[in-house]
Amino acid sequence: MTQAVFDSVDAVLGYVGQTLGTSDWVEITQERVNQFADATDDHQWIHVDPVKAKDGPFGGCIAHGYLSLSLVSRFLPEIATLKDLKMGVNYGTEKVRFPSAVKVGSKLRGKGEMVAAEKTKDGGVQATIRVTVEIEGEARPACVADTISRYYF
Repeated sequence: MTQAVFDSVDAVLGYVGQTLGTSDWVEITQERVNQFADATDDHQWIHVDPVKAKDGPFGGCIAHGYLSLSLVSRFLPEIATLKDLKMGVNYGTEKVRFPSAVKVGSKLRGKGEMVAAEKTKDGGVQATIRVTVEIEGEARPACVADTISRYYF
């Protein structure tokens, strides 16, 4: 795991265009996929039926795309440390893509890049961080998301 460290609005502003860091790897287990299916009521067989999925297009169960996206919340604190932060707010996302399916048993990690940052009217900074969710041993990522956060130091 590597990460950038920020302790002020100016520090965030000065990092635009730079790589932030990478998170630790997270294994995608069938149990995690099943729990996500329960939480979202998305029980499509390609996610939760290993017997049927074995003969399906991916040769086994795959994680939901939105599960890959949801892990961005886990990866961000490992990608960047925000010292003396009073409050951080998830403001949304600009663009999300799912270039590759994630097979159960795969490992994922996040890699961050500061795409944009600007001061907010209320004294904070709005940062757009592109998180690429990499699949261990695969050339194409599971997910690429431009996340928008507001930070108040």
